[in-house]
Amino acid sequence: MMGILADGFVLTAEIFVVTLVGALPLGVLVALARMSKFKPLSLVARLYISVLRGTPLMLQLMAIMFGPYYLFGMQLGSDWKFYACAIGFILNYAAYFGEIYRSGIQSIPRGQYEAAAVLGYTRAQTFMKIVLPQVMKRIMPAMGNEIITLVKDTSLAFVLGIMEMFSAAKALAAREVSMIPYAIAALIYWVFCLVIEMILNRVEKRMAYYHD
Repeated sequence: MMGILADGFVLTAEIFVVTLVGALPLGVLVALARMSKFKPLSLVARLYISVLRGTPLMLQLMAIMFGPYYLFGMQLGSDWKFYACAIGFILNYAAYFGEIYRSGIQSIPRGQYEAAAVLGYTRAQTFMKIVLPQVMKRIMPAMGNEIITLVKDTSLAFVLGIMEMFSAAKALAAREVSMIPYAIAALIYWVFCLVIEMILNRVEKRMAYYHD
């Protein structure tokens, strides 16, 4: 039993890590596009955010999984389901992260941009060296909530036939006719969330030198 749950947890962790690696930087681009003064780009970003946040992640995963076949007749291999899962999670969470980034960026006083310009900083240098560090500190609580939610959302990968931890627990529970696999899976999810919460708290403390 534990071996099957452990294999499921490995897939859960892989989905989690891949999503963060892809969605965190993509979220910055989404936020900048959303705030762009170039109206077509801003409208596209708004539409992207609206669709991704306004439709269930489960449906998005299924659309990405089966879309290539039904739209273009493409026959994709068995590996595609993990790639479809990763793409779906990254696109979905980038929309949420983008709005969190945007709220943080807009909370920075305009005077800081003007002071940086006086000191000779370029717009890119101002954003990377002055604005972004402060933004990251301000958005850590909201970002932490989304990251914890991501841990639990990984269970939605079951719709693509990925045997992550929840799916493994479900199969074991049906085979053993017992709730114990669910209880063990719940404990593992909880411990995983506790570890992530501890890491986020340490990161937040390290960023405490950026005073508001």
